[in-house]
Amino acid sequence: METSFYDLDFVTAPGRVFTPRPATERLVDAALERIDGKPVRVADVGTGTGAVAVALAVNRPDIEVWATDTSEDAVDLARVNAERHGVADRVHVLHGDLLAPVPTPVDIVVANLPYLPAREHDERYDDEPAEAVYAPGDGLDPYRRLLDVCRDGKLVSPGGTVFIQFHREPLAADCWQLEDLREQLEAATAAA
Repeated sequence: METSFYDLDFVTAPGRVFTPRPATERLVDAALERIDGKPVRVADVGTGTGAVAVALAVNRPDIEVWATDTSEDAVDLARVNAERHGVADRVHVLHGDLLAPVPTPVDIVVANLPYLPAREHDERYDDEPAEAVYAPGDGLDPYRRLLDVCRDGKLVSPGGTVFIQFHREPLAADCWQLEDLREQLEAATAAA
């Protein structure tokens, strides 16, 4: 099957890899605005089909992207989509958790990780792999872990920026403001 994302066609695998949604295009917009023509290194954490990584690379030919996912199906599919759009030389798809497989510090991190609490079933996602949608507890553990990794300063360059998708909206923070982003997430979850 195929879907369109950011005016590009992507191969999908419904039920095995999360299908990209139009709302995630805002995450790409936010990252592209921050990149603004600079040659930067980007990590797309939880890449799924590779839609975000590929859209960034197609629209900014001077960037290099490391796309990570814990799902082998996602890694395989993201590689197919990077090849399909001619950016496989700059979109390095790696199997692993968060930023662990990324070999060099990056300037920008983008992520659309599972954040819905497992107890809050949403029928819109019944055809998606549960591990790509739901997380234990309040749902924020994947993002908390990502922010902790970014905070340690080894994998994100000084002055780097983290962009995450949360309830269809991109949230951003410079790396020295990650605690503010964490508080935003927790406040939004408490209000829901």
